[in-house]
Amino acid sequence: MRKILIVEDEEAIANLIRINLTAEGYHCTCAYDGTTGADYIESDCFDLILLDIMLPEINGYELLEYVKPIGTPVIFLTAKSAVDDRIMGLKLGADDYIAKPFQVGELIARVEALLRRYGKINNRLCFADVEIDMASRTVKRAGLPIDLTVKEFDLLVELVQNKNVALYRERLYEKVWREVYVGDTRTLDSHIQRLRKKLGWDNYIKTVFRIGYRLEGEA
Repeated sequence: MRKILIVEDEEAIANLIRINLTAEGYHCTCAYDGTTGADYIESDCFDLILLDIMLPEINGYELLEYVKPIGTPVIFLTAKSAVDDRIMGLKLGADDYIAKPFQVGELIARVEALLRRYGKINNRLCFADVEIDMASRTVKRAGLPIDLTVKEFDLLVELVQNKNVALYRERLYEKVWREVYVGDTRTLDSHIQRLRKKLGWDNYIKTVFRIGYRLEGEA
């Protein structure tokens, strides 16, 4: 059973996360302050940590520095308006972030995607007729190599790892480009268009009105 540590000082949020992840088959431990979180990290092994930034005693940034040497994947929980917090978290080494308030389904999808990324022995992702080799950063469609730029590759990975989840433009941009999203969609939109064309995925990469994009399918 996968073990998840939830470090969140708002007990109602922490317990909501715990209840829903437990229902999905995860074993969850909650810490309501940074010091307790650090104690759990030191005394136990976890497959993933959900980490709030604004914590009493030891904040999320400090805890992230504590986690990095042991290599446990981390998803930051941030206030939706705290753009700088999200960017700093990614630059410090967090694997992903989710903005509060969030949909439980989206949180579960992100947890599953990150665990798949870390737990996949051959480090490969597949969707439709496309195979992605994470180690060599190569992509093949129907066995033939597809030439992608660095950003196109990273964008593809984000879409595949979060298939059937509507991804906000700001999240996609900040995760792939690792800089503050200021509302200009042209760069992201042009990369999405090139991905669709190169992969032949017009029917898979859907535009979600006023939100962003979703990779749709069961493959």
